[in-house]
Amino acid sequence: MGRFDGKVALVTGGNRNTGLCIVEKFVREGAKVFMCGSSAESTDKGAAALKERGVDGVTSIPCDISDAAQVAAMFDRIEREAGRLDILVNNAANQGIGHGGPLEMVPERFWDVLKTNVVGGFRVTQAACNRFFMQQESRGVVVFLSSNTAQRAIRKRTAYCASKGAINSMVRALALDLAPLGIRVNACAPGYINTERWDVLDPKIAARRRLNCPLRKEAKGSDIANVVAFLASDDSANMTGEIVTCDAGCSCQHMPEDVDM
Repeated sequence: MGRFDGKVALVTGGNRNTGLCIVEKFVREGAKVFMCGSSAESTDKGAAALKERGVDGVTSIPCDISDAAQVAAMFDRIEREAGRLDILVNNAANQGIGHGGPLEMVPERFWDVLKTNVVGGFRVTQAACNRFFMQQESRGVVVFLSSNTAQRAIRKRTAYCASKGAINSMVRALALDLAPLGIRVNACAPGYINTERWDVLDPKIAARRRLNCPLRKEAKGSDIANVVAFLASDDSANMTGEIVTCDAGCSCQHMPEDVDM
């Protein structure tokens, strides 16, 4: 018996990296899972990666969550094929990489990041609540993916850091308003995660990053998936409005030990 037997879940951005691990976790714990990527090509690539992992039965839907029409179409399909939704994982994100520092960044690129990470996350959450959760006796659960950069900024990622700070505030506000209706909203805030970007990282840089972590290791996608699954399950039934950090202890320190003199 899995924690999510009989449950239907939607994982946005489930087509790559940590998203794949989240989808796999829910499938292996019994859920029927829908996942989306921002384009048909990326979504198909994610579906193929899941099959390589031996993960079957996932319904893949191309959907750019910054586009209202695409979100509506995705929920139409979920309604046709499942008739319900129990869990929403807001994992899709625009990383905001390569936009430069705050003095040279084109403002439109800043908006692109917020349009996906904040407005898109809100749009999908609103649709899940109105179209499914509020129509079901058993309401639903929302889990956002935030970041420890909401509290401790990183350089040349102004838009991304701002978006994750907004997500933290939105999670608390949504939790407050939706709790009386029986809908829980929480977030997982990772730090370093070993994604495909680490595959091309200089080993010296990877080693220095790990020195920033008191546990001396970055998260695996499965580490984050475990936290997300906990927040989506009845194991966290009395939790809402919480931001659970999973960052190898990075956030508990003032400075890494090699400069903490």
